[in-house]
Amino acid sequence: MDLPVTVIGGYLGAGKTTLINHLLRHNEGLRLAVLVNEFGELSIDADLIEAEEDGIISISGGCVCCAFGGDLIGALEDVLAMQPRPDHLLIEASGVALPASIATSVGMVSGLRAEAVLVMADAEQIRGNAANTYLGDTIDRQLRQADIVLLNKTDLVDANGLTAVTEWLRSRIPGIRVLPLDQGAAPVAAVLGTLPFPARRGPAPDHHHARFETLLLTPDGPVDAQVLASALAADEGVTRAKGFVETSEGLALIHVVGARGTAVPAEGNHDIGVVCIGASEVFDAEALQGLMETSRRPSQKST
Repeated sequence: MDLPVTVIGGYLGAGKTTLINHLLRHNEGLRLAVLVNEFGELSIDADLIEAEEDGIISISGGCVCCAFGGDLIGALEDVLAMQPRPDHLLIEASGVALPASIATSVGMVSGLRAEAVLVMADAEQIRGNAANTYLGDTIDRQLRQADIVLLNKTDLVDANGLTAVTEWLRSRIPGIRVLPLDQGAAPVAAVLGTLPFPARRGPAPDHHHARFETLLLTPDGPVDAQVLASALAADEGVTRAKGFVETSEGLALIHVVGARGTAVPAEGNHDIGVVCIGASEVFDAEALQGLMETSRRPSQKST
């Protein structure tokens, strides 16, 4: 199976390092690898570091951090060769980089799958920066390349300010998924789209974040996987969704990132269920349960 890769972009000071440190602390049993341009650009919390040698920082929980300098392709190949192999790769783009170009490079390496482009935005500063003559074009292009915008530092604005900046983002980029964060504290499932337990190692995840809702959909029979994936992607309350379902042809893996929903055949034995996660203010669990009926095979639907 290809190694999934998530690119994290956003202008300087948006909170990318804070997010990465949070994910390393709350990795839920996943081995994460982090690639950055230079180590100096990413300050890993000191108490997470176990060892540092040969350009690799070993981090507690089996995670690693590597610097790639100007040779991204070479660093990607090095990550693929790691033993044990990471479960997920995070690439932190520089503050002025366009993350889609990094995702394109990922697609050039066999064995990797560019899964998502996440762009962080500072809730307090983003509108002012976007209006700046010198910064505006870069910020606008970064935001438009995002599958999901992580609206960080929401603790620095009041409720009216948060509503205003969220509406500004959605009017600027129609259909964009916006996930509000305090100090980069996002559940792993919201950022990496991880599979439901017991499909992976580690303790049961704690998704009791005030700003997030989680629902495990468990179909009781075969479904049209692509219909379900597309329906979840069209629901603006769903930020991420991932899991396995039964179809008339066998198992399928559903994967939703923002407004993109895909379903692909899956091999092996997997627990049935699709984890859905989104912002509490727009998450409608009852409506999501209703999507299960619309995705069931015609012969399975109630008459």
